[in-house]
Amino acid sequence: MIELHYWPTPNGHKITLFLEESGLPYTIKPVNIGKGEQFEPAFLKLSPNNRMPAIVDLEPAGGGEPISVFESGAILQYLAEKTGRFIPKDLRGRTTVMQWVFWQVGGLGPMLGQNHHFNRYAPEKIPYAIDRYMRETHRLYGVLDKRLDGRHFIAGSDYTIADMAAYPWIVPYENQGMTLDDFPHLKRWFEHIRERAATRRAYAIADTIEGRTDLRTDEEARRHLFGR
Repeated sequence: MIELHYWPTPNGHKITLFLEESGLPYTIKPVNIGKGEQFEPAFLKLSPNNRMPAIVDLEPAGGGEPISVFESGAILQYLAEKTGRFIPKDLRGRTTVMQWVFWQVGGLGPMLGQNHHFNRYAPEKIPYAIDRYMRETHRLYGVLDKRLDGRHFIAGSDYTIADMAAYPWIVPYENQGMTLDDFPHLKRWFEHIRERAATRRAYAIADTIEGRTDLRTDEEARRHLFGR
C-alpha cells in the first residue's frame, strides 16, 4: 500500500498518473498547500523541503520498515523500480528515460513554474521576467516537440515515467501563453496521453479534493506559497 501525500498540482498529478496506470493500491493524504500544511512537522519528516508530493511505501520490497520518498522524480523512479513497470530494464533504455525525467525536474517544471508565477500570480507585472520565462517555455516546448518527431513517446515506443513527468506540465499550456498547434509532434503526444483511461482517472481525483483556491485572490494561500 502506498500512502500518497498529495495536492492537485502538476507534480502531484505525476504520481497519480503512475498509480492509476500501475494499479498499485494507494490512499491519498491531502496536503493543502494553500493552508500551509506543507510546513507541519509531520509532513516535514517526509519532505524536508516542504514540497509535495511525498509517499510512504507501507510494504516495501523485502519487507521491513515503511520507506518514505520525497521529490516527484525520485518518487516516479522508486515506483517504477518497485513495480518493474514504465522504465526499461536495459541500460540504454533506462538511461534514456532517466535523462528525460531529469530534464523535466531540472528544466521543464521549474521554468514553466516561473512562467505561471510571473504571468498569473506575481503582484507586480515585470515585463523582463514575463518575457524571459515565456521565451524559455517556448524553447522547452520546442525541445520536446523535436524529441517526439518520429516517436510515440519520449523514450521511444513505450509509455514511461518520462512521459508521466512531462505531461502534467503541458496541461496548462494556455496559461503559459502557448498554443499546441505550434508544436505538432507534442500536440499528438499530448492528445494521446490525455485520452488514456488512467490519465482521466488521475485527473478526476483532483476534482474530489476539497479546499482548492484561486491563488490570484486568496491572500492566505499566497502568503503560504510565496511569502515563506
